[in-house]
Amino acid sequence: MKHIISIKDFSKDEILNVLNIAAEFESNKHEDLLKNKILSTLFYEPSTRTRLSFESAMKQLGGNVVGFADPKASSVSKGESLSDTIRIVEGYADIIVIRHFVEGAARLAAEVSSKPVINAGDGSNQHPTQTFLDLYTILKCKGTLEDINIGFVGDLKYGRTVHSLVHALSLFKANMFFISPESLGMPPNQLEELDELGTSYQVSEKLSSFLKDLDILYVTRIQKERFPEAMDYNRVKDIYKIDRSILNSSKPELRIMHPLPRVGEIDPELDNSEQAIYFDQAKNGVVVRKALLSLLLGAV
Repeated sequence: MKHIISIKDFSKDEILNVLNIAAEFESNKHEDLLKNKILSTLFYEPSTRTRLSFESAMKQLGGNVVGFADPKASSVSKGESLSDTIRIVEGYADIIVIRHFVEGAARLAAEVSSKPVINAGDGSNQHPTQTFLDLYTILKCKGTLEDINIGFVGDLKYGRTVHSLVHALSLFKANMFFISPESLGMPPNQLEELDELGTSYQVSEKLSSFLKDLDILYVTRIQKERFPEAMDYNRVKDIYKIDRSILNSSKPELRIMHPLPRVGEIDPELDNSEQAIYFDQAKNGVVVRKALLSLLLGAV
């Protein structure tokens, strides 16, 4: 494993191996495992959980972090190309994490770099490390990834976390339910891929159509920044609202996930319920990213 660019680059067994290593990191701190190693974080888009959990993971393992959270504070603002930035940064660090607004930017970085590159999100394409922590969260709360019923609600067109997770769960024969307005439905190429894999899925605009069947409800934010026109965003921004009333129509075992941030689609009154696991989900990012950094740097 030289780079982490797309979840599609991983087999089922390789995914399970990463999750097993993450569980080991949750049990043992492994301090100084990456001592004297340097992580470079290149974030061309805003981030809280992904960037800080990578930094936390690296520092807890004894490593150091350099990089930028605002490209305007770097030579990007002077017109430096992505390729040149990567060639410069690889001389300063042992591993690179990049988030970029252009699909395919992370793969370009990996082609240029002699150091390992991790995709922290490229446009609306992929977010593989989020997928690993999502899978880890599901495995912890359900005890298995096999044959679960999972509903995805919200922005399924631009949601890179959904695109990555759907592919991974197809390897585990998950039954998927896609709930969104027609304008934000799963991209046709994604559905075609699921058809080729023989994955079971259903599509609806109404959450109530599937709620009683779900083991996991994966809620996503309607992403204002992805819409070319503000009018289109305003038309759908408040279309789904998850609150306590959902518990009256769902199984007691339902668990609610969200990659965060939320902007109103989940009522805070759900936060302290047994069903809400989205803050645990975010916390799991540290141990999962410890595992991924250690694997890429050959420490485990």
